[in-house]
Amino acid sequence: MVLNATEDVLSAIPHRPPFLFVDRVLEITDKSVVAERTLRAEENFFKGHYPQMPIMPGVLMCEALFQTAGILMNRYLNETDKDGGKIPVLTRIESAKFKQPAFPGDCLRLEVQLTEKMKEFYFFKGNVKKGEKLLIALTFMLGMVPKTSIEP
Repeated sequence: MVLNATEDVLSAIPHRPPFLFVDRVLEITDKSVVAERTLRAEENFFKGHYPQMPIMPGVLMCEALFQTAGILMNRYLNETDKDGGKIPVLTRIESAKFKQPAFPGDCLRLEVQLTEKMKEFYFFKGNVKKGEKLLIALTFMLGMVPKTSIEP
């Protein structure tokens, strides 16, 4: 199943440009999702993150994995949260290994796998790759939080 950013991705997560880091979903199952993000030279973060040699900040590549996991979590929300009162939020980063940078024009492969579920907490491992080259390896947790607990 392929989801594209103009329709299904936008309906699965609340993020919007310029803070949307998933272009399309290539594969999705109950426990994993593979997505893509093509980096565009005109993106604002490239203007200030080393103007002479623009690279995507590692934290934004992590955010792309969090958003990819959010697309998978949308399936669980639809099944378990019928009233729409909860939202998945990042609650823990277990480990992050930054191996290689990403540059304008790169097509990033975002791979996320659900490894464990305990009550309202979902544990994931994720990778950002460019071709077969590993850029980032990450383990993290999302929690299902009542929307009312995070409203300003």
